[in-house]
Amino acid sequence: MDRLGKDDLTHGFDALRAAVLAVLSPLPVAAPASGPALDRLLMSEVAATADPGGAHGGGFGDGELATSSEESEEERSRLIALVELARTGDKEAFGLLYDHYHVSVHRFLYYRTRSQTLADDLTSETFFKALRSMNNFRWQGRDFGAWLMTIARNLATDHFKAGRTRLELVTEDMSQHDDATEGPETAVLASLTNEALMQALTELPDEQRDCLIMRFLQGMSIAETAAVLGRSDGAVKQLQLRGVRNLAKLIPEGLR
Repeated sequence: MDRLGKDDLTHGFDALRAAVLAVLSPLPVAAPASGPALDRLLMSEVAATADPGGAHGGGFGDGELATSSEESEEERSRLIALVELARTGDKEAFGLLYDHYHVSVHRFLYYRTRSQTLADDLTSETFFKALRSMNNFRWQGRDFGAWLMTIARNLATDHFKAGRTRLELVTEDMSQHDDATEGPETAVLASLTNEALMQALTELPDEQRDCLIMRFLQGMSIAETAAVLGRSDGAVKQLQLRGVRNLAKLIPEGLR
């Protein structure tokens, strides 16, 4: 799941921006740059490939359900094997799982909370809770990373429900764009900054916001997002559609 680099994240914002503008304006909007990251954001997605060999089943009796969303078969096998070792108490294996997944978990929590400090704390809490629960983890036909993301999402939800803090705004400038634009559609695209998108995202219902973060900014597939949200693939597609439409309504008038 830790698949998006800086360029891919930029493309993720571009894809989300273009989706919003398609709702805001009847004018055709130029498609964002193509690439593997954007291909994963299309609605026509293939569910994560399950590892067919129950050889990773260990002594838990659920090996036939072991799966990983990694594109490389070698990496899928490696991660499933690490999970099996970690379930038996192997701390080194868990450390390797941490190395692989912590960036994607932190990224989700950062965009969920918009606070670097809070994201750091909740990321640590996510892996601490996962470590304590490893012997209770069972394969259910979903990626281990989806299990971690579910823990992270629940922790963030509980944190804000408990009222321990107010939503913090980041001070970093997230509005980088090229000022040398041409044409009305491009001008609107540039004016709709990443910061404006993030601010609007915070006002969406929880499921819609989390769906858009995972789909566009995390680059997660329909199947992966469905696993985290506990929804069907069809429900996630509807959530994404409603989320984009509602996001468009939240964009400030001056940026429409």
